[in-house]
Amino acid sequence: MTQTGDSLQTDDFFQFEADFVESLRCIPMQVRLKLDTCGVKLKLEHWHRFSEGDRQRLTQLPCGDRDATVAYTAYVQALVHRVQGTPASTLAIDPHPPWHSVDAIPEAVQAQARLVGGEIGLDQWRSLRPLQRFALIKLSRPSHENRNFYPALVEFGLAPPALDASPASI
Repeated sequence: MTQTGDSLQTDDFFQFEADFVESLRCIPMQVRLKLDTCGVKLKLEHWHRFSEGDRQRLTQLPCGDRDATVAYTAYVQALVHRVQGTPASTLAIDPHPPWHSVDAIPEAVQAQARLVGGEIGLDQWRSLRPLQRFALIKLSRPSHENRNFYPALVEFGLAPPALDASPASI
């Protein structure tokens, strides 16, 4: 069974993103999901060159159906072209991204959960919204620093809060 359509709402931020949401100094997960959906590789240096209004708009614009995705892609590419003189690189769009699958938990996610002393059950995975599954997939990648993985598990109700929630203990 594959769940289709993300009920992504505008301004849908996670608590683990709270330290940068006010300034939008980092690309929030909801925007990263939209970028993966439309196949645009946005670099952090591009993001930093956008105005605060442009960053906010990227969190608010829809990117769910085909027309919205085409419009979102055009908007992002126009912004990147404006700040760097050339469009952003594009990525292949996965027609069946793993965050839409409710039948299997990616091994990298389970491995990261085990590293922090947990495990995610299939029923728990199925209970997550696609944006939450996307966040766990992104936060479990080897190229990511992973410090927000455990806070995400706690926020999503998949792990108890740590007694000592300092980054060194997670």
